[in-house]
Amino acid sequence: MKNITLGAAGPTVGRLGLGLMGISAFYTGAGSDDAGGARTILGALDRGVTLLDTAEMYGPYLNEELLGQTLAESGRRDEAVIATKFGTIRHAAGGERGLDGSPANVRTSVEGSLRRLRTDRIDLYYQHRMDPGTPIEDTVGALAELVVEGKIRGYGLSEASVATIRRAHAVHPVTAVQTEYSLWTRDPEAELLPALRELGIGFVPYSPLGRGFLTGAIRSVDALDEQDFRRGNPRFAGSALDANLAIVEVIERVAADAEATPAQVALAWLVAQGEDIAPIPGTRRLERLEENIGADALVLTAEQLAALEEIAAPVGDRYADMSTVNR
Repeated sequence: MKNITLGAAGPTVGRLGLGLMGISAFYTGAGSDDAGGARTILGALDRGVTLLDTAEMYGPYLNEELLGQTLAESGRRDEAVIATKFGTIRHAAGGERGLDGSPANVRTSVEGSLRRLRTDRIDLYYQHRMDPGTPIEDTVGALAELVVEGKIRGYGLSEASVATIRRAHAVHPVTAVQTEYSLWTRDPEAELLPALRELGIGFVPYSPLGRGFLTGAIRSVDALDEQDFRRGNPRFAGSALDANLAIVEVIERVAADAEATPAQVALAWLVAQGEDIAPIPGTRRLERLEENIGADALVLTAEQLAALEEIAAPVGDRYADMSTVNR
């Protein structure tokens, strides 16, 4: 696995990371096989996948606990770059869902995450969503204190606007920004990616496989659990899903030409967009992890890249409620 450095001074990680959310939350089968999830985590480390991405809201808390237990019991904490997130649980309100970027909530959140992760430091600590009720300068001030204290090694922002990123970076350097980016979500290319490169901030795309859609495995929501998040996602709904299958068809044609899988093609396209990009495809299963890692060795031809570049924008928003992103 090729390694990259996140941003100007961030950690060195395998250029493909592992998103852990689906092991414990939101997707079909979540929470059904912790032992399998643990095997996938350790299998990732065996294969050079070092950036392991979780969050306190995944479960909530269950995903952090699983990661912490797996690394502690295997004695492999120091091989991993742990990224977790805060800010979507209001601890002062009894742990209810809601945005809270206040310094007090930062403090409470990090102590809980450290305990669940069974570690004395978090390598990359993201604000999961921006809190419009707390100036970003106040949130970052608290994060900077945690860096000085050694409780976190760096901090990041998830789904923040360029203006917010610049304000945060002026208080204390941002290590990385996490936002959805893939062959069906190319919004970051216009403003976000140029700004991150200007500032020396790493980029960690989440949902690089379009929440599984770009693999070609989802042709209908009928096979998804009733509680699966994707059932309420606009891009998976009715006629939008049917229209978006045209995107998959292009990827499948390129995959056949490249003698690869659609997932590998989608990931290979993404890492071809820059040496500063570390996608975090998620999976619960070791065989899917191995498939994804195959993208590390896949070099797409100019003709294949051109075919992918011509893919039309998808039908439907990324979320049913877009009010919490890009602000």
